[in-house]
Order: sequence, then C-alpha cells, then structure tokens
Amino acid sequence: MSSPSRASSIWLPVLLLLLAMTSIQGGAALAKTLFPVVGAPGITALRLSLGTLILCAIFKPWRLRFSRQRLLPLIMYGLALGGMNYTFYLALRTVPLGIAVALEFVGPLTLALAGSRRPLDFLWVALALGGLWFLLPLHQSLSGVDPEGALLALLAGACWAVYILSGQRAGAEHGPATVAMGSLVASLIFVPVGFTFADSGVWSLSILPVALLVAILSTAFPYTLEMMALTRLPAKTFGTLMSLEPAMGALSGMLFLGELLTLPQWLGLLAIVVASAGATLTLRPAKNKIDPVSEIRE
Repeated sequence: MSSPSRASSIWLPVLLLLLAMTSIQGGAALAKTLFPVVGAPGITALRLSLGTLILCAIFKPWRLRFSRQRLLPLIMYGLALGGMNYTFYLALRTVPLGIAVALEFVGPLTLALAGSRRPLDFLWVALALGGLWFLLPLHQSLSGVDPEGALLALLAGACWAVYILSGQRAGAEHGPATVAMGSLVASLIFVPVGFTFADSGVWSLSILPVALLVAILSTAFPYTLEMMALTRLPAKTFGTLMSLEPAMGALSGMLFLGELLTLPQWLGLLAIVVASAGATLTLRPAKNKIDPVSEIRE
C-alpha cells in the first residue's frame, strides 16, 4: 500500500526539477528573442533588475544580518552571479543555446573534479575534454561556432564556479535567502552596465511584460521549484538530473529558436552531459554540502 506513495514521493520532485530546467531554458530562449530589440546587455539589465525585485519581495533581504566574515564572500557571490548572467547572454548572441549551456556547465564540472585522483574521475575529465573538442571551434567541421561566443560561455562557467564557492560561504548564515542579497549586489554593478550598453529599445514600456516573463521563467519560478525538489531528493539524484540541463538547452533552442545542431555538436553535448552525471554519481562530497555539479544557480 505504501509503494504508490513512495513512487509519488520520488516522481513529484523529479517532475518539479524537470519543470524548473524547462523554465530556465525557455526563459533563456525568450530572452534571446529580445536581443534584436534591447541587445544582450539590455536583457541582462532587465532580467537582473526585475528578478532582484521578485527575490527581494520573497526573501526581504533588508532583514538579514551578515557577519563581517561573510561580507567579502557575499560581494564575490553577487559579482559572480551578475558576471555569470552577463557573459552568458553575451555568448547567446552568436552561440546556439544548447552549446552555450554545455560550455557553461564546464565550470561547475571542473570544480567538482578539481583535485580528483581516482582513475574513474579521469574518465569524466576525458569525456568532458572530448565534448569540448566537438563543441569548440577547433575543428574544421565546427567552424560555424563563434570563438568569441564560446569563450564568453566558458567565462560564464568560470563565474558559475566562483558563484558556488563564494555562495557556500556567504549562505552559511541565511541559506537560500542569501540569493536575494547576492542578486542585489549583482544589480548594483551589472544593471547600470547593461543599460549603458543596451540598445534604444530597452526604454520602451512595451517590452516590460516580456522582460518580466523572462525574469519569472529564469529566476523566481525555477528557483522555487528547485528548492522544493532539493528538499525531497538526495543530492546525487538532484545533481544527476541537473546534468540534463545542456540537453534541455539544446531542445529549447531547437523548438523555440530553430537552432539545429550538427551531429558532432550533439556528440559533444552528450559527452558533457555524461561526464557531469558520472562525476555527480561518483563524487565524494564533503559532509553536509551539495556537490558543485548539483548546486543551484539563480
């Protein structure tokens, strides 16, 4: 009699997590459709400002008190959060969504495998490197991938790794509510920068509803679902499912943006997905910490 109950307790958080990933990648695809009107910096500014307002309304960060030891990690966390969003959207100008997500995912994957010594870990490193070989414009058949866009996606991944490291320290006192303060820090820097380099269409009130939808799909809705899933799933299961995000990005780009990948690009994306899932399943995380591949990002 308890079997159906156990099954539903597993499938519900899995469904929530899949919905969260679909929402994030759908939000990214929607954001990319605004590039011709407001530019990548403009949509970054709109998403960060509106997303920050939503998070502040939920978590009320002005009530939080941070110790002096947490201030520097909090600032680093906010800067990494803003930098991750800004460079990722800049990459999307010239790189298909699925490839950009896969390249960005290399950041937390590298962090997860840093210092690994077991032979199995080197298999995941080799798979990730093989995936990069197929995705990066290093081969004649992949000359269509823009080198600058690929570099920006990798830079977004580096920011993601810093985001994880600093977020673990900054969030030790207030947990998930820290994301609101981090988003506020990010907004203080990257919202003015985004508006400065945005196209003129960013000041049109007609784009606000779409920009608000981007902020909801990319921030408030998936973050809530991921937190619900994280409290109901083991960290390894959560991380393994999160490893599907590059594939979700590719499907979103294909369905909503008409971005078709070549067979080598699909192979490269698959290699990174398998490397991320394998690293998550075989990682030995520190006590009471989620491994970097499964860490939530805003």
